[in-house]
Amino acid sequence: MSDPGNPLSPQDPPLRVPITFEKVLAAASMAALCLITLGNVVTRYLTNVSFAFTEEYSIALMVVVTMLGTSIATAADRQIRITWFASLLPPAGRRAAEIFSTLATIAMFVLVLVLGGRLVWDEYRFEVTSPGLGEPQWIYTLALPLLAAVVIGRAIGHLVRVLKARRAPSRDAIEPL
Repeated sequence: MSDPGNPLSPQDPPLRVPITFEKVLAAASMAALCLITLGNVVTRYLTNVSFAFTEEYSIALMVVVTMLGTSIATAADRQIRITWFASLLPPAGRRAAEIFSTLATIAMFVLVLVLGGRLVWDEYRFEVTSPGLGEPQWIYTLALPLLAAVVIGRAIGHLVRVLKARRAPSRDAIEPL
């Protein structure tokens, strides 16, 4: 959908790296999450016993789905923002706001990457195990910094498109979600 106050054209460059892989991985993660939860509910209903692994796997899969959704939204220029204020700005101001918000996104996910990496390293170094299954906890946590790096890459790609276009990018130029 095009924003009528946005000076953008549908001729903005498309993504160099398609988001198909992220979409497929997010769909597979959501399917696994649904199957695990359904299996747990049916088993608990029929036998009054709950699967121990479902909570650990469900939390890890929710993190994966969230981070992949963030990556897809960043690549498709659909991240959360306050457009009402930006629409009051002239075109140069809208472009500056777009650059600022993208740089802020990159900065925040660099923090997630660094702090998540430190968390993974600490869990590995201190041999932290998951409470339910006793698996190494770092295996679950590893998705956080890895997918933060993917989001950073998508945000950098978005920033490059904004800077090359010399105006804020069009939301119509990116493939639909």
